Amino acid sequence: QVQLVESGGGLVQPGGSLRLSCAASGSILSIYDMRWYRQAPGKQRELVAAVTSSGNTDYADSVKGRFTISRDNAKSTMYLQMNSLAPEDTAVYSCNMAILTMTTRYPTNYWGQGTQVTVSS
Repeated sequence: QVQLVESGGGLVQPGGSLRLSCAASGSILSIYDMRWYRQAPGKQRELVAAVTSSGNTDYADSVKGRFTISRDNAKSTMYLQMNSLAPEDTAVYSCNMAILTMTTRYPTNYWGQGTQVTVSS
């Protein structure tokens, strides 16, 4: 069984920074794409950032230049550094990883529990 555990959310003032972490554990053979999503109240979930197994990254236009996604393969962990935060960044942030385990033939998508990020003065 695989678990993704997120940490790092909280309350921050506009212009501030937060760093989210998502650590995977379990019977993991390989981790492929890693992604951060967010969902604000009354809105659809949106893809915020993604990083491939080779390190290529992609970002939503709304966060380009402010957010940085990274991964530490040795620790099976993904990070999202969020700078210059604005009230419109307020949302529940969830991590997603495509993971090949010892009991599956193909990578399976796993989700973290979600962490609240609130940007407010």
